[in-house]
Amino acid sequence: MRVCRSLSDRSQSPVALTIGNFDGVHRGHQAMLARLKESARSLGLPSCVLTFEPHPLELFSPQTAPTRLTSLREKLELLAAEGIERVHVSRFDRAFASRSPQEFIERVLLAGLGMRWLLIGDDFRFGARRTGDFTQLEEASRTHGFGLEAMPTVESEGVRVSSSVVRTALAAGRLAEAETLLGRPYSISGRVVHGDKLGRTIGYPTANVQLRHNRPPLSGIFAVRTIDGQGRVRDGAASLGLRPTVDDCGRAKLEVHLLDFAGDLYGQHLRVDFLHKIRDEQKFPDLDALKARIAEDCDIARELLAANESV
Repeated sequence: MRVCRSLSDRSQSPVALTIGNFDGVHRGHQAMLARLKESARSLGLPSCVLTFEPHPLELFSPQTAPTRLTSLREKLELLAAEGIERVHVSRFDRAFASRSPQEFIERVLLAGLGMRWLLIGDDFRFGARRTGDFTQLEEASRTHGFGLEAMPTVESEGVRVSSSVVRTALAAGRLAEAETLLGRPYSISGRVVHGDKLGRTIGYPTANVQLRHNRPPLSGIFAVRTIDGQGRVRDGAASLGLRPTVDDCGRAKLEVHLLDFAGDLYGQHLRVDFLHKIRDEQKFPDLDALKARIAEDCDIARELLAANESV
């Protein structure tokens, strides 16, 4: 998959395009991407996604912007796994946001990206103050001769599949529901970095996974499955949160104790699939109490993961 970060480094060939933030690349997004690829093949065009960095709400309302489900790297990895040929990552700043709908269509989509066919979601808005809509795109398609299609809503058990619904399920610890909405277990990936080595001193060494999420969409203690860069799968128990017993830095950390494993993972890229929530975070009176609870958490994780394999 080719990733471009400016309109000047695109190839000159026209594309079939869809547009969106694609946070989480959930089942609704996957349906859009499947339709995009289908149309691209029939038209003999490359499939292309236009996405934005940062999320528009992070620019206009950083204090109330939604928690990200995926970092940019994770989103690109998921788009590549869906078979998308090109992704344009547009820097979303105030100059970009101030473009009129007509300028966005003519300068960005047509002249910049070479769009010949466009698929949008049913709630898509664009241009300054989000004044552009499907009606304006229809008018432009007749004027400029590009194909246009709107994607119907994708539902799961009567609920519209959206990034916000996934966030709600994760925040409540409903991982099975989130997995249904995503079409896969929710995961966080990152490089294993050095931590404070506390886990090693109490007999439960952890892989400290570098977070690109300032505010992860879930927290607590989890039964997880990890996949490293060589595709090796290992079971574990993970802590994601503020570590109230031992830390007061106010930043979330992801620590994974791999069950029945001894080795060095520093520097490796690790994906952590969250399969079951064991409990919320809690503060313990001392390290002995923490150690006893970690032992219990690991036993629970083994049971849950063994049951998961037998399903």
